[in-house]
Amino acid sequence: MSQDYQRFVANVKNKTAIDLGLYKEAQMKRRLESLRDKKGFKDFTSFYQAMTEDEKLFNDFLERMTINVSEFYRNYKRWEVLESKILPRLLKENPRPKIWSAACSTGEEPYTLAMILANFMPLSQISIFATDLDRTIIERAKVGLYTERSLKEVPKHILAKYFDKDPMGYKVKDEIKRTVKFQHQNLLADRFQNQFDLIVCRNVMIYFTEEAKDQLYHKFSQALRKGGVLFVGSTEQIFNASNYQFDTEDTFFYKKM
Repeated sequence: MSQDYQRFVANVKNKTAIDLGLYKEAQMKRRLESLRDKKGFKDFTSFYQAMTEDEKLFNDFLERMTINVSEFYRNYKRWEVLESKILPRLLKENPRPKIWSAACSTGEEPYTLAMILANFMPLSQISIFATDLDRTIIERAKVGLYTERSLKEVPKHILAKYFDKDPMGYKVKDEIKRTVKFQHQNLLADRFQNQFDLIVCRNVMIYFTEEAKDQLYHKFSQALRKGGVLFVGSTEQIFNASNYQFDTEDTFFYKKM
């Protein structure tokens, strides 16, 4: 790690508690270098200095490092498994499940969860906790306005039922928005709530080092009740699941033992 970047990582951690050292270095450094160069800075020292004085630049940095790529019903077949196999068991054990969408990005994932849960219970009974590191992204999620690109996997009847057409794209209806409570959170640094029935954390772990993944899987396991489920992304299979008291319930679904 170059001294300039090393100092940047240390400064960011001191200021924000975000530890860039827990992300895969080559990927993260390349992404941040491209942002730094685009903004016209010659090194990370001057870039960091400007970030501390310019809130917009700091938000640009957060958005670049948190990789906000999301869509509704991403990897559709997995959501079908959640609906047909995982949720019926969880709901039998707890009719009012405690659900967390971790690293929820612009909100597509928790809103998808709400739409699926609406097949089992009234919307007024649904409560989903959703968190992300990037406060700007959370504000966008609360607005609930999406382009067609985010909606390509959404079944037509769901689109008609839960979205309003908008000049800018499609807006999630208020009845769905009311089911989700958004909050700022640093997964790697903050303590988690516990006794969750379902934790959904998809397409995030791939950006972390092996040490950071190990730490997070332990934290997720502790946050789940016995019999609760961790749902991960389709490139994030946990090969040593038993180390975290997990058993594979289905592909990419891990049950706490």
